[in-house]
Amino acid sequence: MVASRFSGTFIRSLSTTGAARAQNNANVNQEMLRFRSVVTPAARKIPGRYGGRHTVTALAGDGIGPEMVEHVKSVFTLAHVPVDFEELNLNSSSIGAGENDLQEAITSIRRNGVALKGNVETKFDDPAFMSRNMELRRSLDLRANVLHCSTIPTIPSRHTGIDIIMIRENTEGEYSGQEHACVPGVVESLKIVTRERIEWISHFAFDYALRHNRKKITAVHKANIQKLGDGLFLKVVNDVAKLYPSIECDAMIVDNASMQLVSRPQQFDIMLMPNLYGNIISNIACGLVGGAGLVSGINIGNDYAVFETGTRNTGTSLVGKNLANPASFLRASADMCKYLGLSEQADMISDAVFRTLTEKLIHTPDIGGKHTTSDMIRSVQEFLIQDMERRSQ
Repeated sequence: MVASRFSGTFIRSLSTTGAARAQNNANVNQEMLRFRSVVTPAARKIPGRYGGRHTVTALAGDGIGPEMVEHVKSVFTLAHVPVDFEELNLNSSSIGAGENDLQEAITSIRRNGVALKGNVETKFDDPAFMSRNMELRRSLDLRANVLHCSTIPTIPSRHTGIDIIMIRENTEGEYSGQEHACVPGVVESLKIVTRERIEWISHFAFDYALRHNRKKITAVHKANIQKLGDGLFLKVVNDVAKLYPSIECDAMIVDNASMQLVSRPQQFDIMLMPNLYGNIISNIACGLVGGAGLVSGINIGNDYAVFETGTRNTGTSLVGKNLANPASFLRASADMCKYLGLSEQADMISDAVFRTLTEKLIHTPDIGGKHTTSDMIRSVQEFLIQDMERRSQ
């Protein structure tokens, strides 16, 4: 295995021992293995570990976030996950009361090294409001956003056989937020990109491909129009690709990539994208495999990691209705467990969610079912109890 450039990242495949152990379980199949978290334990020491337990920051955010964090806590308690949550209130309703809550959240993540996060609503109708999600990523230098979008048996979708890794540069581009009005009615919005960040995310993607036996990376761009900004992105990706001759690399204009993704998604293996295109393309991919309630997302840099849902929405319309799909939050919590070195608990949680969806066919309305959030959580807990009893024998 080639040594990674990124000392704190998760880009290592399932160990041979872990794979063999999983195969020995008659209830585990290839689809369940693929559903499990691709995160690997951090190579560096996590600062929030004390006496065998981990302290992680919990930022519930807006909408269904607080409800989902409570469900995660109940699952962690049942599964004996040695994690204590430092819960902080960071949401859009605290805007105007100063930036102390945002700074407290950043300080907490720096102290603990890891966070589980719900989405904080961005007020697009207020030009003075800066996205707190973006500020967290920028302040903590979370350079990569990674999603694994794959079809799940029993989940209705137009396509089968989807298995795509989405890797998105997470800190610059149009998301730099540099806008100003030259004169009334005329706005300039700056797209800022740097060679250093493009090189980082390119190496990250190719290293990921090597460690996970991925064969091809598709760079998504708009260099035909954005000749300097996206031209630099395309040039750097191609230059880095020469250092990884075993990995095929091609490029696709973002318009065509969107069409190809919805018409023949099986052609994609890893998609490498700048920030804005990555946000849009990732949401399309999540929709193709079942929607916002199923996919988790990982934000990672050299020093910190923040785990959240794959699509950055708040589910405000579902608050208090007991209808939200908890799968994406539970999968994010499993990703976090893997990163903390708690692989057994991570696999138990992932497997319980998978079996709930595929064996009991417990589906919330967003994926075509009539079950409630509570139904899913109860089923996950029942499978966890069965798994723990089997492991104790």
